[in-house]
Amino acid sequence: MNPSHHTEADLICLSHLRWNFVFQRPQHLLTRCALERRVFYVEEPLFDGDAAPRLELQHSGRVTVVVPHLTRTDDVTAVLRILMDEFLLEHRVQRYVLWYYTPMALAFTDHLQPEAIIYDCMDELSGFANAPAELTDREAELMRRARLVFTGGQSLYEAKRHAHPDVHAFPSSVDVEHFAQARRLTGDPADQADIPGPRLGFFGVIDERMDLALLAGVAAARPDWHLVMLGPVVKIDPATLPRPHNIHYLGSKSYQELPHYIAGWDVALLPFARNEATRYISPTKTPEYLAAGKPVVSTSIRDVVRPYGQQGLVRIADTVEAFVEACEASLTEDATARLRNADVFLRQTSWDGTWTRMRHLVESALSVNAAAARAAGAV
Repeated sequence: MNPSHHTEADLICLSHLRWNFVFQRPQHLLTRCALERRVFYVEEPLFDGDAAPRLELQHSGRVTVVVPHLTRTDDVTAVLRILMDEFLLEHRVQRYVLWYYTPMALAFTDHLQPEAIIYDCMDELSGFANAPAELTDREAELMRRARLVFTGGQSLYEAKRHAHPDVHAFPSSVDVEHFAQARRLTGDPADQADIPGPRLGFFGVIDERMDLALLAGVAAARPDWHLVMLGPVVKIDPATLPRPHNIHYLGSKSYQELPHYIAGWDVALLPFARNEATRYISPTKTPEYLAAGKPVVSTSIRDVVRPYGQQGLVRIADTVEAFVEACEASLTEDATARLRNADVFLRQTSWDGTWTRMRHLVESALSVNAAAARAAGAV
């Protein structure tokens, strides 16, 4: 490898999300990144070790997933520092970019010497349930160190752009081909086949961002409708979920399975609460639902209202009454114009395009850094 050739630096991602949890933004971007350079995805530690702490490597396509296994008695930060240093040596990682999803990972990586630091800020993590108290300070530190900051949506961009000189909004994109399968597929997965119609569906994580009162209200207002909820229940007590006869929790489904479920829905839902955890979210589901060809009803999450609500691609409603009305309108509409407009919108957005634009920014940052290093060396 030519040491002055900057495009081949390895990428080490530090994330709070498990690679195999839900296929979302990090997976879309880093699977593309891995086509052109080595990508190591470092997860948060699992405290299940009973022997010496270790890093377990798993391979997901071309991405190497790095899972630290520690014991409860370990000094987490000190041990992770040592494990990271050994890992870089063992895998001959000499030139690399650090790509952060969580500022908390600074604790064990702030001694490393990357060619550039990138912060892909996909959520306002401090607004989430159980967020660590020091998160805000850590994020400020990461902002000071980062060469580039990307945000997962427009509202988040507006919240962060004054905190760093080089912030770029990259709203979540969509793999149109994958979800467009739902327009053609027939036949239901076994656990959905016996659920009567009309079916109103949601896929994603079911957590404190979900408006459970709204779900319960819609189910009560229209006992003949059936709400299909796909996804893991996390950070909230499953006992708090409303469980009338017409809400069906089918658990986690793989990214590959989703189009088969959505194909059998009549309306796709974004029933998010409006709270601190949802203030800046930019749901990846919105364009995915549109690509699947379904009418979408959402609460007034800012990054859904604009652009989707303003362009007439999604119906926006917050009260139970308004939500039910919007779902009824969705069930009875003529879909032709909506599908045409959705397809025009979707032609402008793809994960390939998003990654290409991000990569150009990263590479120009690396070129500037390399030029500065050469200039410093020449002095």
